[in-house]
Amino acid sequence: MVRLHSTGSSRRPTNVTLPAQLLEEAKSLDLNISQACEQGLKSAIASIRAQQWLAENRSSLEESRQYVEENGLPLADYRNF
Repeated sequence: MVRLHSTGSSRRPTNVTLPAQLLEEAKSLDLNISQACEQGLKSAIASIRAQQWLAENRSSLEESRQYVEENGLPLADYRNF
């Protein structure tokens, strides 16, 4: 799995274009724009990776669901609840 944050100093400057009103409001709130962009990017990456994982594993998940529908939960006889 790819790490989203490394402990080394492998950070690189980048240019980001943002709507002026959004930038002004962030500055007025003393928001660290770099950190906010980083958090948003991490969130977007995590969301896309989750969607990719579901797409890649959809058939296995469906087979498992279908097995449980037809046969019940494995080891269900040993459940205490």
